[in-house]
Amino acid sequence: WLVIDRKVYDVSEFSKSHPGGSRVISHYAGQDATDAFVAFHNDKSLVQKYLKSLLIGELAPDQPSFESNKKKSLLEDFRELRCTIEKMGLLRPDYLFFFLIFLHLLVLEAAAWLVLWYFGISLVPFLSGMVFFATAQIQMGWFQHDLGHCSVFRRPRWNRLLQMVVINVLKGLPASWWNHLHNQHHAKPNCFRKDPDLNMHPLLFSLGKTLSVEVWKSRFNDRKRECDI
Repeated sequence: WLVIDRKVYDVSEFSKSHPGGSRVISHYAGQDATDAFVAFHNDKSLVQKYLKSLLIGELAPDQPSFESNKKKSLLEDFRELRCTIEKMGLLRPDYLFFFLIFLHLLVLEAAAWLVLWYFGISLVPFLSGMVFFATAQIQMGWFQHDLGHCSVFRRPRWNRLLQMVVINVLKGLPASWWNHLHNQHHAKPNCFRKDPDLNMHPLLFSLGKTLSVEVWKSRFNDRKRECDI
């Protein structure tokens, strides 16, 4: 069960077929997922059709719609900021900008190969080609990042298709793998055991007193909440 706009939904079965993956939605089990829901779903009218069949009730008037470890004033400020940004049109994509980004990536990629093809593999052409290729690959990582966030086109399907071209074909990495991890990161940023970006080797957590203490506290609080539930 999770909460969206004070309404309670049972997503136990739906999570198995959730387009964004079961882990992203299960990270909010027993919690308020309003802000994450708004951030991840552009077409609210389409998603509402699925929500109707999952609705099982509403929160009681005396129950807060935010977690006890979060500040209500901070949440309200964040939501007001988002509304302001949307009204200003800052979330609308600039097609010319992204077209030029994609074009210059292709030019750099082609330049890297043409330099080696025309001048050979001596030191200077090799280093020049390496600079072109490395720059293109790094910039492609950021471009596919915007595509993964569905920030380039209005329709998610077009973003996904171009993302597969950029990351699958030009970079040689699976888009599904990146989306699976990155969606969880934004669903629960910097939350231990939920944000994959923090899933490092245990030995790394032993480096530094501050990090070790914070990890220990988070584990203790997680187990305490599980016991309370």
